[in-house]
This record gives sequence, structure tokens and C-alpha cells, in this order.
Amino acid sequence: MTTTVQQTTQSMPTEQAAKAAEAARATDLDLDLASAVDAPAEPWTGRDDGPGIEHLRWHHAVRPYSESSAAGPTRGWDAAFVGFRSDEGVRRNKGRPGAADGPGELRRALAPMALQTPLSALDAGDIEVGDGDLAAGQRRLGRAVTALLDRGRPVTVLGGGHEVAYGSYLGLAGSRALRDGARLGVLNLDAHFDLRDDVRPSSGTPFLQMAEDEAVAGRELNYWVLGVSAPSNTERLYRTADRLGVRYLPDTDCGLLNVHRVDAFVDDFLASCDLVHLSIDLDVLPAAVAPGVSAPAAYGVPLEVVEHVCAKIAAGGQLAVCDVAELNPDLDLDHRTARTGARLVHRILTGAAAGQVPVPGGPSHVALGR
Repeated sequence: MTTTVQQTTQSMPTEQAAKAAEAARATDLDLDLASAVDAPAEPWTGRDDGPGIEHLRWHHAVRPYSESSAAGPTRGWDAAFVGFRSDEGVRRNKGRPGAADGPGELRRALAPMALQTPLSALDAGDIEVGDGDLAAGQRRLGRAVTALLDRGRPVTVLGGGHEVAYGSYLGLAGSRALRDGARLGVLNLDAHFDLRDDVRPSSGTPFLQMAEDEAVAGRELNYWVLGVSAPSNTERLYRTADRLGVRYLPDTDCGLLNVHRVDAFVDDFLASCDLVHLSIDLDVLPAAVAPGVSAPAAYGVPLEVVEHVCAKIAAGGQLAVCDVAELNPDLDLDHRTARTGARLVHRILTGAAAGQVPVPGGPSHVALGR
């Protein structure tokens, strides 16, 4: 493909050659995305109060991905979704399986939510880990995320166990932005460090895997955690965090009376990076708010604070990937956790769209907001 493009563009004017090269690259990215996805997206449905933007809801704004649509109208779309149907990592981590059904439940919870500001998004479908081969599933997710990022779209990954975070990272690591030298920052909203050094990768190992990959690339992982619960992390995990230079804020410092500490923490994080990977493990929230997770939090970070953090990240203009992890519909009550996760996604994407900020490394002409 590259040789053909080079030969063809040698005789073209500069602008025409650039357009041809961009079109060829877009085709390659579409092929990468199509080969990575296991289950194509289905149309979103929900309540319909009538035509026009005054009745707009998420299910009106999202269209399933297809190669033909991605080559045309989707270039101007504001965001992209991809699902990761996996609880293999949770099972390996001795948790309660069921998170593989999380992506569909999050879509169903988000679909009827009202949109006061028009935006558009595509749904690329799902990667499935049904054969126990977690590493292969994470690599496919990485390919899908890279393809979407390199088209200039922020990506929301719907998990799935927290093993989804490593797949999201692989997508960022392969993106044009990181290859061009952008500084990556990873912010994990979580009761757990997820820095286990288990023999088999699991939902408890993704951020150690990231650190190891970054070391191979000659970099240090810029990893921050908000909401760490002392009773949920062993001394060994704290030592690993200290060895890796992890910055963290305990859940006891994340209450409504400590918002100034939270703001300072998030501001310092944003100042440390160019590109943000936001990972939301729903077990960071109190069990009363998010009962549908493998490890419900006895204490947790208040929803008001978590949403505030998400809004700050969205407004910062650096968000490239957000993944939402650990929703287990089998354990949920009245879809409480699913609706909470969907609300956070809504807050992030509407906030990011309002900022009109393109993903670094994506096509410069693509506007990601209105």
C-alpha cells in the first residue's frame, strides 16, 4: 500500500498528494478496526419524544460503525465507542464474573439520556474474550483504539473487567500521538492500585503491565490513582506503587470537604502530561451508589466528587481515551451502577465536545466538539 501511494503521489501536486496519502492511511485504519472487532455494533434505541434537536437523546446521536460510513460522515463526528466484553481478568483475579455483559448494559443506560448540546458519535462494536485468551483480546482492543484515535476521535471503551485498561493503553501506545512524542498521563479512579505482579495477567495487573511496557520503551509510566482504599491494598502493593513513583490520593481525602485537595491533585496531573488516559473503575464509588461491581466499596469516593473530577478532565482538553470498568449487571440493583456509569460517560463526552479540542496526533481538520 505504501509503495503504491508513493509511486502515485510523486507526479501529483503537493496538496493532492497529501489528500491521497491521507485517504490511503484512513483505509488502512478502517481495515485495522474491522479486523479487530468481533461483534459489529447494533443500532441504539430508546425513548423518542419527536423530531428535532430539542428532543435529542444519545440513541439519536450514535450510529453503528461501518467501513463505508467511516470513510465519509464520521470524519466530523465527536466521539467513538468500542466495547470490551471480558471478565476473564476478573475470574483470574478471584473476583465475581459477569462484567462481560457490562458494555451492552452501559449502552442501554446511556441511550435514552437527553443531549442538550448536539453531538454525534459512532459505535465500533465489541471485542469479545470468550475463549480465555485475554492477551489476544487486549491486542485487538488496542488495534481498534489506535485506529479510532488516529482518525482524530476521543475513544470511550466500555468494559468489561479492569483488564480493559491495558487494552486501552495498547491503543494509546500505538497511536500517532505517542509516536510523535506526546507525554502520556494515566489517571485511575479506583479503590485499588491494580499493580499486582501475578504470573497471569488479570484485572489486578493492568497498570503494572503498562509500567513494564513503558520501561521497555525507555519511559516511566506517569500513573496517578484517585480513591485508593487502604483496606483494599496490601503493603506490597503500596511498596510497588512507591517504587514506580505512583501519585495517589486516598479515598479518605476525597470527600466533599476535601474538594480542594482533589482539585490540586487533578491540576497537578493535567500539568504533567499532554495526553490523558482516564480509567474509571466503578468500585471507586460507594456501594450504595455502585452495588453492581465485583468488589463493592464500603467507603468509596462520593459520586459528586467523581463526576467533578471527570468534568475537570474533560474540560482540560487532553482526554484521548476513557474506559469504564467493572460493571457487573448480575450484581446491580435497579440498574443503579449502569446508570451511574452512563452518567459519567455523558458528563465526560458532553464536556469534551464543548471544548472543541482535537485529539493530538489526529487529523488537524477534525473538530471534536461544537
